[in-house]
Amino acid sequence: MRERVISAIKEVVSQEIEIDVSVPEQETFGHYSTNVAFKLAKTQKTSPLSVAETLLKSLSQNPLFSRVEVKTPGFINFWIQEGEYYKELKTIIDKKNEYGKKVVAGPKKKMQVEYISANPTGPLTLANGRGGFLGDALSNVLESQGFEVEREYYVNDTGNQVLTLGKSLLANCGLIPFEDTFYKGEYVAEWAEANKEFITKNAEKPEDIGRKAADYFLSLIQDALEKKSNIHFDRYTSEQKDIHDKKYVEKVLNLFKGRGVVYENEGATWFKTTEFGDDKDRVLITSKGTPTYLLADAGHYLETKDRGFYGKILILGPDHYGYVSRIQAAAKIVGLDDSRVIITQAVRLLKSGEEMKMSKRKGAFVTFGELVDEVGVDVARFFFLMISPDSHMDFDIDLARERSNKNPVFYFQYAFVRASSILEKVKNSGSGDYSILSTREDMNLLRKLCEFPDVLEDASRTFAIHQLTQYAGELSRAFHNFYEHEHIEGEEENTKNARRDLVVATQIVLGNLLDVLGVTRVSSM
Repeated sequence: MRERVISAIKEVVSQEIEIDVSVPEQETFGHYSTNVAFKLAKTQKTSPLSVAETLLKSLSQNPLFSRVEVKTPGFINFWIQEGEYYKELKTIIDKKNEYGKKVVAGPKKKMQVEYISANPTGPLTLANGRGGFLGDALSNVLESQGFEVEREYYVNDTGNQVLTLGKSLLANCGLIPFEDTFYKGEYVAEWAEANKEFITKNAEKPEDIGRKAADYFLSLIQDALEKKSNIHFDRYTSEQKDIHDKKYVEKVLNLFKGRGVVYENEGATWFKTTEFGDDKDRVLITSKGTPTYLLADAGHYLETKDRGFYGKILILGPDHYGYVSRIQAAAKIVGLDDSRVIITQAVRLLKSGEEMKMSKRKGAFVTFGELVDEVGVDVARFFFLMISPDSHMDFDIDLARERSNKNPVFYFQYAFVRASSILEKVKNSGSGDYSILSTREDMNLLRKLCEFPDVLEDASRTFAIHQLTQYAGELSRAFHNFYEHEHIEGEEENTKNARRDLVVATQIVLGNLLDVLGVTRVSSM
């Protein structure tokens, strides 16, 4: 519907400009609103109000609108003909699970989404989980809008962290002294105890020990994600096998040299990241001849490009802001047309208003797996997705456990269950005359249903998945209000059939929204 409003505005605007159309918070400002007059006023050197009033004359003639008005200082507000919403209701019912999805002509653009990619040296943190749910849901959204998506977990299975893990295990077996940099925790001690013979036998090969342990920890991570948390991946990329063994470190270094963006200084090889907005140049190869993480990651980006990807979205945890400009520099040089980096902020657990810090088993932090066990995967997922990733998050354990309408996940899933229950009771006896749907609750629900394609498209463009959870609350509220105020059974046949179709459409959109967010379609509550 919004695209139709934008098209109507384009018909009367002579300039090539980006046209923004939004849904006002209050219906008194229309079903849709635009600030296009403010943009045009800058080039026409007149007031936005004057531009808006000129546009009003033509826009008012468009049959899409029942009313168009100008509001000071120059906003244009639109009311859509009710008949257009009735047509869209039929479209929802006809398209079913495809409603909201975008059909793309020709080959789909390949987009890689990398998320979590935690070192396989221990259990996942809450920050890992936040990025995991975000990456999984964002991948669903992009697929719905016509992208070919690869969900990637990049496994850092070589280098210093694997060596440190091996040394940590040796220390746990009493074979070398403990150091402050070693990995600590019950999970390390448990693996060391179970594999003491192997560790002792390979005491001179700490990296081999670390790699074997890392493989085991990765299997635990995979189980925690795929089986317990419904966070899925298409590819686990091995830094060692897919990047180093395939010579992508050397390939990307040669590419950088060919582009003249590296230089030698004090025995090290440097990357001119200051030319791409970084605050200082970065080392690619140390004076000891060791490749840095940045060089290996640049090789990873080149490998992604070589496999035919148009773009890449990298989701990182807190404290990675300084990494953005340098990896974006690498992405530009290797030729990824669209490279984005999303930084998620920290998560704080609250119980009875107090911060939770201690883990039940690990004695250091609450793991992601423990949180999922505590509140359930649907609640954990929805709560993490409710907050914009660039905002710090307080996860309220008490609210997460709540089995009432106070819990936004319960409220959302209950709307789907309620719609399904109505349809089981009220059997289909044909379509009614949709013009009968004229009450405030009828139309509020119908208009909210018709926003779904626009909300999905926005999320694919801005990556603002929290807008989908916000929409889930708004749609659920509109449906619960409809249920409380309007009747289906006992009404005359036309009204009953029209309202039943409205509930069918609600069940379809709620179900599609549950699917794209990755939340379960429950059958009862």
